[in-house]
Amino acid sequence: MYISVKQAAEKWGISDRRVRILCSEGKIPGVIREGRSWRIPAEAEKPEDGRYKSAENLLERIDRKKTELDSRRPLTEGEAERLTEEFAVEYTYNSNAIEGNTLTLRETDLVLRGLTIDQKPLKDHMEAVGHKEAFDFVRDLVKTQEPLSERIIKQIHYLVLADKREDRGVYRRVPVRIMGAKHEPVQPYLIQPKMEQLLESYNNSKEHIIPRLARFHIEFEGIHPFIDGNGRTGRLLVNLELMKAGYPPIDIKFTDRIAYYNVF
Repeated sequence: MYISVKQAAEKWGISDRRVRILCSEGKIPGVIREGRSWRIPAEAEKPEDGRYKSAENLLERIDRKKTELDSRRPLTEGEAERLTEEFAVEYTYNSNAIEGNTLTLRETDLVLRGLTIDQKPLKDHMEAVGHKEAFDFVRDLVKTQEPLSERIIKQIHYLVLADKREDRGVYRRVPVRIMGAKHEPVQPYLIQPKMEQLLESYNNSKEHIIPRLARFHIEFEGIHPFIDGNGRTGRLLVNLELMKAGYPPIDIKFTDRIAYYNVF
């Protein structure tokens, strides 16, 4: 009896992509390749993965850095505000640029100060303002320590998608395809149960926050619950949960987008 890549991924708690890599590297005995698909023996055990040792070392380094950061807290109100505003501008620029926004970093800063950039689309202006408002909302949510929920996700998406009123904060109603991606997002009727399953798994997990969030982000983007704004919303969710856990927010650079895409 054989199982699919997706079934093996769920059984072993790893991504579909990782299962395919392990199959191609010959680390799963008895696998059979059929075209672009893999058939995996149902009794196959999760293979040893050399990444985990290095991942554990990385987590240790991250936690040491966090301990060092905690020793320097609290910052003065002025320092904290200055760092937050600088981060918000760069983060808004990078997260939007990854999705095709044409504003430069300098232009993003000017737009967030209330100025209009000549010969740049209104959509790009609205995306910058919407993302900044969403990040401010995320910062407020951190103070409440409320568990992540569909309601919170939709509220964040509502702010992100400032240029598309009819699609803000609602799950998509039509099938979609992601250009250049091998993975096909779930059908609309499966979005609700898949999101419920994802959130239950995430909120009940005792795993370290970093790999837990990485897995959540990959699975969230795989579900692709909204017609647009999934990437920006997903990255905001990562930062919401990081800050709730006492970590600083992260900014995935536009220049690192290829490496970021390859994770999916």
